[in-house]
Amino acid sequence: MSLRYLSLIVAVVLVAACSPVTQENFAKLQAGMSRVEVEELLGKPGECAGALGMSSCTWGQKNRFISIQFAGDKVMMFSGQGLK
Repeated sequence: MSLRYLSLIVAVVLVAACSPVTQENFAKLQAGMSRVEVEELLGKPGECAGALGMSSCTWGQKNRFISIQFAGDKVMMFSGQGLK
């Protein structure tokens, strides 16, 4: 196995291990949290969309993510998938 290939595998494992998209962080979410509090916990979202003061943001990947719906700057609802 080449050193470059081994380095790539190690980097992927480390990035996955450091992801803030975990069951532990999901359990810390609460309705009413501010967007700033959420971003301190999860980092910047991968994507957000919304209109008229409502928005939905997602952290993570296709099979492992946390989705949060905001009204203004406050968490209304949240869900997760693939968290272990």
